[in-house]
Amino acid sequence: MFPLWKAVLSESLLGCISWSLYHALPPMIYYFPLQTLSLTGLEVFAVAFFSPIFLIIGPFWRLANNKYILALLRLTVVGSLASYQAPNASIRLFILAAGVSSSLLVQTVTWWSGNSLQRFIRIWGFMVGKIMLLVLRIWYTSLNPVWSSKAANTVILTLGFIAVVERIYSGGDKKKQEANKTGNAVRETVSHPHWLLSGIAFGSLMFLTLWIFGEVSLISRWAVSGHPCTGPDPNPYGGTVLLGLAHGLMLPFWSWSSVTSFAWFLVGLASSAGLLYLHTWSAAVAGNILAVFTMSMWPQLAGRFVSCLHPGKAMTTAMFAYVLELFFCVWCTAYKFVPGGIYARESSHLLLGFIMLCIGVDFLTGPKKDLSSIFEVKSNQKTLFKKSKNYIKLLLWLFVGVGLLGLGLRYKTYQKKLGQGVPKRDFSAMIWPFRFGYDNEGWSNLEGSANLLNQTGADFITIIESDASKPFIGNNDPTMWLGERLGFYTDFGPSTRDHTGIMVLSRYPIVKSTHHLLPSPEGEIAPAISMTVNFTGKLVDFVVAHFGNEEEDLDRKLQAIAVSNLLKTSSQQVVFLGYITSAPGSRDYTELIKNGNVQDIDSTDHDRWCSYIMYRGVIRLGYARISHAGLSDSEVQMAKFRIPDHLDSYVDNDRIVTDPSQVPEDIHFNPRFGSYKDGHNYEHIHHFHMSTPKYFKQTN
Repeated sequence: MFPLWKAVLSESLLGCISWSLYHALPPMIYYFPLQTLSLTGLEVFAVAFFSPIFLIIGPFWRLANNKYILALLRLTVVGSLASYQAPNASIRLFILAAGVSSSLLVQTVTWWSGNSLQRFIRIWGFMVGKIMLLVLRIWYTSLNPVWSSKAANTVILTLGFIAVVERIYSGGDKKKQEANKTGNAVRETVSHPHWLLSGIAFGSLMFLTLWIFGEVSLISRWAVSGHPCTGPDPNPYGGTVLLGLAHGLMLPFWSWSSVTSFAWFLVGLASSAGLLYLHTWSAAVAGNILAVFTMSMWPQLAGRFVSCLHPGKAMTTAMFAYVLELFFCVWCTAYKFVPGGIYARESSHLLLGFIMLCIGVDFLTGPKKDLSSIFEVKSNQKTLFKKSKNYIKLLLWLFVGVGLLGLGLRYKTYQKKLGQGVPKRDFSAMIWPFRFGYDNEGWSNLEGSANLLNQTGADFITIIESDASKPFIGNNDPTMWLGERLGFYTDFGPSTRDHTGIMVLSRYPIVKSTHHLLPSPEGEIAPAISMTVNFTGKLVDFVVAHFGNEEEDLDRKLQAIAVSNLLKTSSQQVVFLGYITSAPGSRDYTELIKNGNVQDIDSTDHDRWCSYIMYRGVIRLGYARISHAGLSDSEVQMAKFRIPDHLDSYVDNDRIVTDPSQVPEDIHFNPRFGSYKDGHNYEHIHHFHMSTPKYFKQTN
């Protein structure tokens, strides 16, 4: 009994590690073209996913089945987690690629070799490992602890080595594999000759699980809309996604799962369409149904997959489909910066449709056998199979319980933090291009970002380049992470299914908001949000926007007109924070100022290009630019304002001073960032620069 329990636990942990590697390599590859906004050639490291192609060759298959080589590959898989502690991004990428390729070799060999019970537990361990990873990410607020904490990385690395040693010496790898010849283990079960179809379906299922269910908060970001009817918040409603995924895995175990295959596939197909085209709660419900459907496919398709007579061909085909779909996902969003991207522009519906078609064809045409029925065909270990199933169920629901507990504790803590903003007339607003949560060295910048944002003391923050929900960026939710860490109200939009999004953090409640996709007939997608914030009884409107790339003149012209209309129709008190890829005094800048009826926070600052702060109906108090110190590739800009008591009789401050002693201390920017500085700050610290901070007062 105890060895069987250890086997289930060890394989689940190793499955979680494999999933972590598959999650980590695409963002690491994407980091380099993100720096240059063009392909770099390092995309070739994606070939790590094609390592099973070597197993098509007989001598390589026999070599990989050798107990010493298999042990070495297992140790390489776990050891590659140490890439997080590598000195630079290039070395990290190389180690990660080695880990991914080794993991797929191990996966192929162990899924097709050994006795039926061993193979059954290994494959189920990979599926339960996915749930384990989701639970870990819940406790780390959507981040994978392996890639976000050195302490957690070291702990999981240690546990991984223990699990590998347990597998090597327990008998799973100790004795000679029972299938040194390709297909011997397959013939012990039910053979399935269609490796091409099964491979494409399995790879598509794996990508679907990564893309939409890489983290439990992602469904909420697909379904999100503006306040007050935003749809379900990621926390606590991410718990319903976790439950849906777990119930999907349980369907093959329960008698009520005998619904006809075609009807169940139609349900899955309808739920995928609902997630794409419905809104808020309706889309979220569809997403939860899709979660059940997706995980219910795993035992079905995995059973057919490992019944194929050609393991190397099957796994290579699966990875080819997986990588192809991953690259298409990149092309859907980054279409402006990749060759042929215009043909894939915003085509996620085609990608999801293709994935569902691949899954459906194999599900409907293949043999109606799941993992249990396939491996028990000629097995005389019925009792051990029954015990292993019980352990798998127990471990699965134990993970789910731990995940729900984590969500509950996080939710309780977050609710206590909200609403701590004190009543005041003055407020500060800030804009920062975040670059998807990665610093200039390729590491997660969330901890540093939280510290920076907290030190600025900003009351309203907009962070652009913040939609990190894509599988090639990290499958995480920085809006939720920063909101919970700082105790801020949040908004994110447009939804991630629209291929873009802006993050907003507010110390004060958001009364209403509307998400916009600005006109972009030729260039990259341009998001915007218009909203109203309640500063303890005083309502102020905000418009935040991220214009497209500078090369597309028509796009910028149309976007400036659209945003100026939003400003024009806002209330008398409005603040604009935007990234508009135009110089001060340019056509687009003038469009916003004149037709939007707003003023620049500092019209004398001519050395700007992208980030701008403009306002109407409030009194400007201060303006600062803070260097990025390598935390991103762009500086922070922030401004301080006062809400006037009487809109019809207030006077704005028109005099600029740089000596903070000439203004009240309570409107000073944080001296932690130093003092006034001309020109750029090139030191690796956050410091005022570019002739700021400046303060504003009335001319005597």
